Amino acid sequence: MYTYFWFLLQYYVRPIYKWFLRKTTGLCELQRICYGEVSGAPRTRNIERSLSLSRSIHVKQLINHLNDVADNRRFTGVNEREILQGSVSTVLAVKKINPRIHYQFVKSFGKCIEQIWGYRQLLSDVEALRTTQYDADDPTHEEKLHLLWQALMPQEALESRITKQWQDIGFQGDDPKTDFRGMGLLGLENLLFFAQEYKGPATHVLSHSHHPTYGYAFAIVGINLTSMAWQLLKDGNAKTYVYNTSKSLPTIRLFHQFYCYLFYEFDRYWIECKPKNVMEFSSIKQRFEENIKLSLQDPSSVFRINVSVDTV
Repeated sequence: MYTYFWFLLQYYVRPIYKWFLRKTTGLCELQRICYGEVSGAPRTRNIERSLSLSRSIHVKQLINHLNDVADNRRFTGVNEREILQGSVSTVLAVKKINPRIHYQFVKSFGKCIEQIWGYRQLLSDVEALRTTQYDADDPTHEEKLHLLWQALMPQEALESRITKQWQDIGFQGDDPKTDFRGMGLLGLENLLFFAQEYKGPATHVLSHSHHPTYGYAFAIVGINLTSMAWQLLKDGNAKTYVYNTSKSLPTIRLFHQFYCYLFYEFDRYWIECKPKNVMEFSSIKQRFEENIKLSLQDPSSVFRINVSVDTV
């Protein structure tokens, strides 16, 4: 009953309400959002919703075109500028907006388009890495694995490619390649980015993983957090982070940074929970994910790694 009532409200009442506001303010809904909402997630999410509810055949065609561009990862380089200009021009024509008068709308709306379909393209980029399986015969894959070791254990050389030493950074066995099956190359690239770009925090977290009471498998936990980050991106929860953080077209680097935040904060949360053993991992991870989702419901939230030195 509630769903049916909501449908009627959206289908019949909303257009009348929009028409009334257009007549009284002289602005269409997209303009009112761009002028009335702060930049980032509050503005972009509302623009995204408004576009999805549009009944204009031209706007619907534009959305389908942008979806195709993002899904096929063509929203980049010179192509990005042309697509943005074409998208804004289409909306200006449909809504009868004068760009000379509403030049600020042109800028703000273009940024929203960049974020909305940049997010969709980012999901395609992440999925491409996730579905690429680690290949021990691929020298680029092998090099990334060795770089991970060097970043985390710079004072210790690997004895061989297959060795129990890998367990020192949290892999399950002698050959790390088997641990990447679930998240593919994405799991390795997340770990490597954390170890190289946030060397201090990564070393800090690795030291916690060796704790005699609260220790855990660093790499395995990291791969589990890759799965969490991917799921948050896929179900749209990460939009708050991406829309508030990206200054230009969202790229895979932004996803890596999101992952690094999750890893650093999970380690802090794990220590605070004082688990009796690693068997509590699933329940603690679930509570941590619920906390992250709750934080992402705040449209103003921005995640940053806050490094602190502690002893446990």
